[in-house]
Amino acid sequence: MIIDCHCHAGMGDGLTGPWDTRAPLQDYLRRATAAGIHRTVLFSAFHSNYAVANQQVARIVASKPERFYGFAFVHAERDRGHVHERVSIAVKRYGFVGIKVHRHDAAITREICAAARAYALPVLYDVAGEVSVCELLAQEYPDVNFIIPHLGSFADDWRAQLAMIDQLVRHPNMYADTAGVRRFDLLEQAVKRAGATKLLFGSDGPWLHPGVELAKIKALRLPPFQESLILGRNFENLISTAWRRKAITAGQRHPNVR
Repeated sequence: MIIDCHCHAGMGDGLTGPWDTRAPLQDYLRRATAAGIHRTVLFSAFHSNYAVANQQVARIVASKPERFYGFAFVHAERDRGHVHERVSIAVKRYGFVGIKVHRHDAAITREICAAARAYALPVLYDVAGEVSVCELLAQEYPDVNFIIPHLGSFADDWRAQLAMIDQLVRHPNMYADTAGVRRFDLLEQAVKRAGATKLLFGSDGPWLHPGVELAKIKALRLPPFQESLILGRNFENLISTAWRRKAITAGQRHPNVR
């Protein structure tokens, strides 16, 4: 099974760029289906109120639960003091299986990490090139798994991405996704040094083409088992605890998505 671990969905409430305006899925789904992608992790576009945005995403996930997973987007500053509540709603009411945080909003906090620990959720944290924070996260929260998208930098910062590979090698709870990584040699190096168990396929849809991003993984020409790890098994392993909890609360899920 091929799982895209990185896709935005729903409507933002800003107009500074596609990232906070709208993330439509129609074209993405057509492209993903053609590429052979079976399931997709959804989280919202940038928004000034992630409680509202997460509810939007929950409706989309509930419309095709066999196709989508949901991650709760939280803002470290605006949601301060309410992160546990936001995550609790996302897990118990919506059936979400992870947390999304972006450095563009604010730096990750202990409050977010504590919520991830409490619900056994992976955290997909876009560090926006500030890879050094991974050292602190790994030391302070060794029982929380962190997925760092874009191998550490969507801005194609070679230094940050190279440093991220070192973090993958050194810390068991550090992972990276492959979305938008332009330097193919760094993907090769990440697999060679850190191993296929530390990478997850992601597209950064709907704005990047999932088929193009998937082609990068295929171009690595890995043995079938290693390729299958990157394309889905690693993600399934990371959410396994949360998924079991979701099964217990699944009866509460759909009636509460409004």
